[in-house]
Amino acid sequence: MICPICQKRKAKRHCPAKSEMICAICCGTEREVTIDCPSDCPHLVASRQHYDSRRVVDWEKMPFADQRIPESALEVHQQLFMEFSYGVLECASENPSLVDSDVQAALQALAETYQTLATGIVYEKVPDHRLQRELYDRLRKIIEEYQKKTDGRLIASPHARNSEMRDFLILLTQLAAGWANGRPKGRAFMDMLRSQFKPGTFASKVGSSLIVTP
Repeated sequence: MICPICQKRKAKRHCPAKSEMICAICCGTEREVTIDCPSDCPHLVASRQHYDSRRVVDWEKMPFADQRIPESALEVHQQLFMEFSYGVLECASENPSLVDSDVQAALQALAETYQTLATGIVYEKVPDHRLQRELYDRLRKIIEEYQKKTDGRLIASPHARNSEMRDFLILLTQLAAGWANGRPKGRAFMDMLRSQFKPGTFASKVGSSLIVTP
């Protein structure tokens, strides 16, 4: 059997995304590029393990590269981190085309919004892309509800609330960037978030330690 992608090599590897056999080379080159790989694909899992073992974070290419936020920013807001994770994965279950780059873009836009709010300036930079904007709005509402619940208990003033959210969002944006592998259909970051919940919690509605550092 000839690989249906390259039409050259023998098809020896089953591709769960395409439900057919393809060649190993096309599996490697088209994985999360033109092939929308399911998270449980054994070839995807193995490739991520190999990539993680060789991963080197280039801080010069990181979002907010001049800012190093301590991981305690996530520890302080464990509940918010879980609510964010749930919000991201719920959005993904409703929109299966959502990928890590969309999540990172929404997080970065939120971080930039709270950067300005922390200085007393009201300016909101909403993403243009529909899915990114939808996720941005969803996560913004989660923050607002969280701040209402913690107002007067954990955070003393609006300025302090916004600066804490800024740090939380910058760190989360950097975490998302650290998990990225540069492939357009990559979802390693979302799969990391999904690992915190019971299997099957986020079944697609339209189709098929707390801090985890890459």
